[in-house]
Amino acid sequence: MPEGPEIRRAADTLEAAIGGQPLTDVWFAFEHLQPYAAELTGQHVTHMETRGKALLTHFSGGLTLYSHNQLYGVWRVVKAGETPQTTRILRVKLQTAGRAILLYSASDIELLTAEQLACHPFLQRVGPDVLDMTLTVEEVKARLCSPKFCRRQFSGLLLDQAFLAGLGNYLRVEILWHSGLAPQHKAVQLDDAQLDVLAQALLEIPRLSYQTRGKAKENKHHGALFRFKVFHRAGKKCERCGGIIEKTTLSSRPFYWCPGCQI
Repeated sequence: MPEGPEIRRAADTLEAAIGGQPLTDVWFAFEHLQPYAAELTGQHVTHMETRGKALLTHFSGGLTLYSHNQLYGVWRVVKAGETPQTTRILRVKLQTAGRAILLYSASDIELLTAEQLACHPFLQRVGPDVLDMTLTVEEVKARLCSPKFCRRQFSGLLLDQAFLAGLGNYLRVEILWHSGLAPQHKAVQLDDAQLDVLAQALLEIPRLSYQTRGKAKENKHHGALFRFKVFHRAGKKCERCGGIIEKTTLSSRPFYWCPGCQI
């Protein structure tokens, strides 16, 4: 499943394709959304926002399209009028004179007023987004030390969107390696210096992934600036201590770590 950085990059691509341009065609597969198509035609997308793995498409008339890809949903950008060959089921089409964005296979789709958006159950449940550039290391550290989260093992905590939105499995793995921490540890067990390192990594690693992952650069792992240190590297040497990276399963997800230096 895509994590916060991938959802944010997708939102950037979608907004660049149709943002600020009048919508010439709006289509929804779900019957309860179809009455909104005529209302939205002629409006424009003002911006696209992410909250963890949810995407919010804001329209000039005040409505917001909430969508969550879950396991199977995917957005595509195409030329206006183009119908791609695919076995996926089209759920949403937002088209301008030149381009269209298409949402396939997702089932969690709603149109919300500002008031409904403010009290949406999922959005109320998720924590601050790691890609929200106003979120500070000090605020993350305070969440780590809060009664709600301080006694949770990191193996589960870093997958809990109520703690910080946008984290997922590869980020969990990389953040804990960068912090030199084992997955069974809890914030209550750490000293102040360790908390500072972890809080900083919880922001820096997702933001680095968003900014650079997949962008080619010579002499970088798989041609990407964002380089996995342990994820999918079982059996290879740890760059930090020379130990052998191991793979296990934690919280029903594959987990990679170095037992030599994650203590």
